[in-house]
Amino acid sequence: MPQHKSAEKRVRQTERRNKRNRARKADLKKLVKAVKAATDKDGAEKALKAVVQKLDRLSVKGIVHKNTAANRKSKLAKMVNKIGKSVEPKATEPKAAK
Repeated sequence: MPQHKSAEKRVRQTERRNKRNRARKADLKKLVKAVKAATDKDGAEKALKAVVQKLDRLSVKGIVHKNTAANRKSKLAKMVNKIGKSVEPKATEPKAAK
């Protein structure tokens, strides 16, 4: 238990910040799940835009490290790009005979 008034205040502030940060991270997880669950390209891009905005905000505030945010954005962008490519059929050219 804290022995001084300032220490008691610090405990209260820490609890408040902890709750706020956990709520923000939970929102981020929901947004990431929406990107992963998206089946069409348009829906995935909209969800990705929301995730990128949220990650940028959280990294500026120090809740998520900036490199972690960059890595997550990169991985999610790759996933969204794969969604668009998997729908399109591959065009293969016949090999020329010698």
